[in-house]
Amino acid sequence: MSQAKNWTSYFAQLGENQAFEAATQQTQNAINDLFNNADSAYSGLEPTLLKQQLNAVDFSQPAPLKEVIETTNELIAKNSLLVQHPHTIAHLHTPPLIASIIAEHFIAALNQSMDSWDQAPAATYVEQQMVDWLCKTYQLGDRADGVFTSGGTQSNLMGLLLARDWFAYQQSQHDVQQDGLPEYAQKMRIICSDKSHFTVQKSASLMGLGERSVVLVKTNVQGQIDIAELQLTIDALKAQDLLPFAVVGMAGTTDHGAIDDLEAVVNIAREAGCWSHIDGAYGAALQLSEQHKARLKGIELADSVSVDFHKLFYQTISCGALLIKNKANFNTLLHHADYLNREGDELPNLVDKSIATTKRFDALKMFMTLKAVGEKQLGEFYDYLLSLTQQVATKIEHNKHFELCCTPLLSTVLFRLSPELQGELSDVAFNQLHQTLRLQLLTSGEAVIAETKVDGKLVLKFTLLNPCLTISDFDALIAKIENKAQALIANS
Repeated sequence: MSQAKNWTSYFAQLGENQAFEAATQQTQNAINDLFNNADSAYSGLEPTLLKQQLNAVDFSQPAPLKEVIETTNELIAKNSLLVQHPHTIAHLHTPPLIASIIAEHFIAALNQSMDSWDQAPAATYVEQQMVDWLCKTYQLGDRADGVFTSGGTQSNLMGLLLARDWFAYQQSQHDVQQDGLPEYAQKMRIICSDKSHFTVQKSASLMGLGERSVVLVKTNVQGQIDIAELQLTIDALKAQDLLPFAVVGMAGTTDHGAIDDLEAVVNIAREAGCWSHIDGAYGAALQLSEQHKARLKGIELADSVSVDFHKLFYQTISCGALLIKNKANFNTLLHHADYLNREGDELPNLVDKSIATTKRFDALKMFMTLKAVGEKQLGEFYDYLLSLTQQVATKIEHNKHFELCCTPLLSTVLFRLSPELQGELSDVAFNQLHQTLRLQLLTSGEAVIAETKVDGKLVLKFTLLNPCLTISDFDALIAKIENKAQALIANS
């Protein structure tokens, strides 16, 4: 018994919190010091050296937690990407709200598992409360329901998984859960735009349909699906005796921030006897914006919707949700397990509608955010960001050293070095120059920007997600990119 008593210093125990409090305070002090003294987006430590230092850590001998925290701060925290830095502007990676970080403290210390009520009594009700708020916010109707997920990948997989099972039952009363894929599975097709997220193909693979079951529809210059081509694609597939069963609409593509004509997408899907899934991981947050929520018209008609909270809802990673219009479709995920005691006690068990068993209490982050920040303030963040994005695009457009690739639709700016700077460089070399520029900015710690391809050309990308930024932050960033580009060209 005395030996077990000594082990309490390793755990956050009831009534034994001195070690926990000391470690928490030490960590918070280290983070405060890091934030207060950060002068770059990344330390600039050369990647190979960083890897060597991490690999040199000796795990054979435990050390006091105080020393471990110091090592973690020096070696990891100080060599991490600072998403709060004004020149960290590459990916859909947001600075988290304080309310979300504090929620993480509760989540980690309480360590609730969201699969059965007896493991998470209050947490179960909180998640359902947040799901109900989401279904009401997106106006999905009285039969709607949802579940929290790890993010867009899991949400898209679940949406398409439910679509597959729904279609098989509608087509031939086939039960995929019990009998596996139907004999006509090789004819089943998912339709999406050529700018849809790669998780559509990934989901098709995981569902046993294969990536070739995904049919891509061309998009316009802004990255939105061509509605006429969508209808022609469905008609052509049916004429070939193929079975389109799901249509994916985008509410915010990763590169362009494009939002499809969701109402048209859903109506075409419905007329064709297809399930409609909206990937709103990026742009569905606009539902809270008074200025921009009309751009999501039609989302309320969809059979399923993916929402990511660790993007424009400013939650810590990871946090997402899948919403469905008819909760009865969750029944295809239901599987009895005696040890969870799910029948007879009339208590809710969220595992009944999830592909995960053990699941984090991430709903608490949105619960605390809605209470501390509110819907109205979140919507104002988006209004400001979209306005700032247009200002940045104008600044790029008027700079003779750059060319704007397209008018921003959400909060991404795609641009490229001006053709005048290409000189005698080949197209391949000029593309490589953009990549080198991005990598040198990253590894030096000066700035973190993204790269992607548009019409075969490598382009640079700003992703504006931080509402604390101002246009002056971009004056310095653009000047930094311009100077680095000119230096590289001079040495090429």
